[in-house]
Amino acid sequence: MKYMPLLILCLCAGSPAAAVTDAPSGAFSFTVEMLIDSDVPTVWDAATGDISGWWDHSMSPQPHAMYVEAKPGGAFMEIFDENGDGVRHAVVTYVKQNETLRYEGPLGLAGHALHMVTTWSFVNEEGGGTRVVVEVHAAGEVHGGWPEVIEKTWGHFLGQLKTYVETAD
Repeated sequence: MKYMPLLILCLCAGSPAAAVTDAPSGAFSFTVEMLIDSDVPTVWDAATGDISGWWDHSMSPQPHAMYVEAKPGGAFMEIFDENGDGVRHAVVTYVKQNETLRYEGPLGLAGHALHMVTTWSFVNEEGGGTRVVVEVHAAGEVHGGWPEVIEKTWGHFLGQLKTYVETAD
């Protein structure tokens, strides 16, 4: 152990200077929901698999593919091009077909130290239709205004899903 300080000095000597900065941190959660005039299996199918028909936020101008693999260990993927370049927005951690879908990942905030858990619930409404409830819990790097923007964006996504399902042929 008497050589440990020398080792640390040797490792640090000649190292480039690094600027360590503080990142804002925090946590937030919210729930958004939407009633969609269609049955649960139809809404589930639209929210999983190929979502490019309604998911309109992407890291590339024209994604080659956008999909959610509804299986444990599956991915929420955006493929940029035919070369297979892209991003895994989240990993699927829980699936109960036509009832619950959960994934963990930063979604569009890749590159930030933000851990988000997003849980979708699909509820058959007694009077008809499907109530989609999305719960988001996030912790880590949280910049001012992010919670409100992210909540508003999820409201937008559910509106897009509703329009997509209700206007499908």
